[in-house]
Amino acid sequence: MTDKYPTLTEMGVESHSQINKYYVTSINYVDILRIAYDRPEGSLLPDTRSYKFPRVAGKAKDEQSKETTAPRMHPKLRDAIGELDKIISAHSSKETIAAEILAEIALLEEDIAFHNEAIKTLVRKIPDIEC
Repeated sequence: MTDKYPTLTEMGVESHSQINKYYVTSINYVDILRIAYDRPEGSLLPDTRSYKFPRVAGKAKDEQSKETTAPRMHPKLRDAIGELDKIISAHSSKETIAAEILAEIALLEEDIAFHNEAIKTLVRKIPDIEC
């Protein structure tokens, strides 16, 4: 079986389903990735983990179309962010689908309650039959 998130797995991130958000900050020439988890109550695992990535030299063009070298985001960080975006969007898609299903269940319950009352009203209209 191939791993859906090879970069994150290589970084030691295992609980993909518990990831709830991430942040990237930069200090000097180092990018810091912080991954926040939604852990179950009583879990001994940390709520956040941080990873440091040094900036790498890259080529850029300045205003006069001259090539210069400028520090760029590390390729592994770029790959990790792509995988994290997939995880976050999958969570939000699941949450949206779950919310839609719950709304449909609520409408169904209202319809059932309405029809239940209508049937009870009809039953009360049945005259008593004497034998």
